[in-house]
Amino acid sequence: MKQPALFVLALMIASPLAAQNQDLGQPVPEGGEVETIDEGEGLSGTVSFDGNLDDLGIAIPGFATDRDVATPANSSGTAALGKELARVITADLRNNGLFKPTGPDALPQPSFGEITAPNWPIWSNRGAEMLVHGYVRARSDDRLTVGCYLYDMALQQELVREGWVVPPADWRRAAHKCADIVYSRLTGESPFFDSRIAYIAETGPKDNRTKRLAIMDSDGANHRFITTGRSTALTPRYSPDYKQLVYLSYVDGNPRIYVYDIGTGRQTLISQSSNPTFAPRWSPDGRWILYSMAVGGNTDIYRVSASGGESIRLTDTPGIDIGGSYSPDGSQIVFESDRSGSQQIYIMNADGTGQRRLSFFGGRAATPEWSPRGDQIAFTHIAGDFNVAVMSPNGRNMRTLTNGWQDEAPTWAPNGRILQFFRTERNSGKTGLWQVDLTGENLRRLPTPVDASDPAWGPILP
Repeated sequence: MKQPALFVLALMIASPLAAQNQDLGQPVPEGGEVETIDEGEGLSGTVSFDGNLDDLGIAIPGFATDRDVATPANSSGTAALGKELARVITADLRNNGLFKPTGPDALPQPSFGEITAPNWPIWSNRGAEMLVHGYVRARSDDRLTVGCYLYDMALQQELVREGWVVPPADWRRAAHKCADIVYSRLTGESPFFDSRIAYIAETGPKDNRTKRLAIMDSDGANHRFITTGRSTALTPRYSPDYKQLVYLSYVDGNPRIYVYDIGTGRQTLISQSSNPTFAPRWSPDGRWILYSMAVGGNTDIYRVSASGGESIRLTDTPGIDIGGSYSPDGSQIVFESDRSGSQQIYIMNADGTGQRRLSFFGGRAATPEWSPRGDQIAFTHIAGDFNVAVMSPNGRNMRTLTNGWQDEAPTWAPNGRILQFFRTERNSGKTGLWQVDLTGENLRRLPTPVDASDPAWGPILP
């Protein structure tokens, strides 16, 4: 019988190493600060579109430039970079599944002067309801200024504008931020495109997998390996401030919980034991880390300070308690347990009191994770096949979102409206990262250079 990845107790043991830091790759360059600039007060008009958002046509021509010059971001010049910016925004909005954007390759190129004074007849004749205009300018310090404008075509009115100064290496972040303001203005939801994803990169045969820690942008770009694969890395999670990753590593046959500083490449040992250890998770305030540990055949949930120290046991019932996830306010923890005879979802107060079962809808339930909005809990529903599902925090309103063979370990986008998970193919055993929205209708695979599992979606970048 299949078991979800986070519930399996038999984990691959890595070859002995002299020191854990031998497994670390080079520190991840985070680029410079993305500076928001005042582009003036945008109008706050009402969107005139009356249909469904998935019918909303958005024209996104290439971003204009005042002078076409080569930059460290694109040696072909700022005009070419302007098209690349528009392509990234188009892909963000299209892959989200809510809109029907048309990108720069199928649209005329506006002039620099038209960015703040659109040629309305050109775009009205193309049937667009919304228009995204933008510009990119090269600065004397090699940084880039990027501006983004959203217009309502029916009203011929500006809805929102924003601008940023970015280092050349971070030009894609400006595109994601533009997509974020368009998404937020049209949906009323919080943004999520300017975020990053951590996951476990898997290579090698099924019985001897190499598992490395890796991170990438929310669209799969800027992919980087954090560890070399000399020891097995598992279950990464971003800290609330985005500066660190907690993950589980097996070295010399023993599990260790590490916190990795993304900017400096330094890591801190939080906990180590000869006992099997699983699924470290941050508290919302970044002060605590939850994890599970098996002692004498019994697996319980523990809490330890994010700077290390003595652990506090929160559960003590016979069986396997694993996979804790805090509510956004830090007051409760959702977890899985087989204390009733099969894997089910339970909830408890943050101090371990008030433990009670949530899932009573048939089948098994595992790997729960609380939405950043606090309104839903995602989990793996096991009823023959494995699929991603959600329910209310009171255990009601369960809905299955995927229809795969082995879809598991969901993680939330920062806005709490998109879920990422990993899917295992039935015949090949290959694993990959997938995303689905809360309707269950917009499903897509995220590109990764190798097999992928254990995804973790970080918060919006500062």
